[in-house]
This record gives sequence, structure tokens and C-alpha cells, in this order.
Amino acid sequence: MIHPDCERILLTEEEIAEKVKQAAAWLDERYKGTTPIAVSVLKGSALFFCDLVRAMKTPVFMEFMMVSSYGGSSVSSGIPKIVLDLSASVEGKDVLLVEDIVDSGHSLAKMRALLEGRGAKSFTVVTLLDKPSRRQVPEQADYSCFEVGNEFIVGYGLDYDQRYRNLPYIAVLKESVYTK
Repeated sequence: MIHPDCERILLTEEEIAEKVKQAAAWLDERYKGTTPIAVSVLKGSALFFCDLVRAMKTPVFMEFMMVSSYGGSSVSSGIPKIVLDLSASVEGKDVLLVEDIVDSGHSLAKMRALLEGRGAKSFTVVTLLDKPSRRQVPEQADYSCFEVGNEFIVGYGLDYDQRYRNLPYIAVLKESVYTK
């Protein structure tokens, strides 16, 4: 049953689960024989992150950071702000950054510069969603589960004003909800 604030389901729970398994297999091959630091970018990637690391056979250290560029808006401000930083050093470590969506690219550029500047041995980005039509800086993930168009989407961790994160699918939010 679709949430009444949503226009249509874009990606089903089953489609997401299958792509998570594929991403985990790709990461297992990439990190064979190592133990990367897997970093979840909160809050949006939390569900994807948990499902992804559980699907991996490779052991990982789990870390969390929070970067905000939306606030209560439906459009990225283009000025990402680190709200919560890592608790562990990444110096000399393989870093796996897990994102919910790569949109303008500003947040990813900031995180890449920050973590590489802290001496990360390698830096790999996996994102659930890629929205290249909104890219403002030349950043991209090493692995993207899905490419999406320029629609406002919610569910499976993605929100509008802290709502809809717990939907098991990804849906297009009705424009009337975010243009009030």
C-alpha cells in the first residue's frame, strides 16, 4: 500500500534488496583480504548501510557521520555542513563511504576532500541512488545501485523534513506536500 503523500512507487522493496546484494558482492570482491572502515552518512543512508554491511562477507569497522545540505528544504543548499564527525581515525585505512543519494555532488566532494585529507589509504563511494541530472560538481560514486531522474523521492531512509524515512520502498513525493 502506497503512502497517501506519495505519487507513485519508484523502486520496490524487492528491487532494492536485490541491488543491495549486488553491491555487497561487488564490495566483497573489492575488499578481499582487508577490513575497511565503512562510513554511513546519516541519516539518509542508515537503512541502506545496515542492509549493505549485513549482506557483505567482508568484515568492516562501522563509523557514522552526518552531513547536511538540505535542512527542511526540498533542494540542496549546495553548502554541506558536517554535523557529526567520525570517532575513529581513517589514516592509512581503506574507507568505504555509503551514501543514500549523490545529487549536486557538493556533499560528496566535501567528504572526499575531508577523508582523503585525513590520510585515508583508499576512498570508495557506494550510493543507493545517483541523480546525475542535478550534478553541479564533477563527483560520482564508484558504485551506484540506481540512477534516478529529477524527482523528489522519499523512503528507505530518504526523507522530507524528517518524514517518510521508514517507508520500505522509494517513492516520488507529491509536489503538493513540499510546496505548501
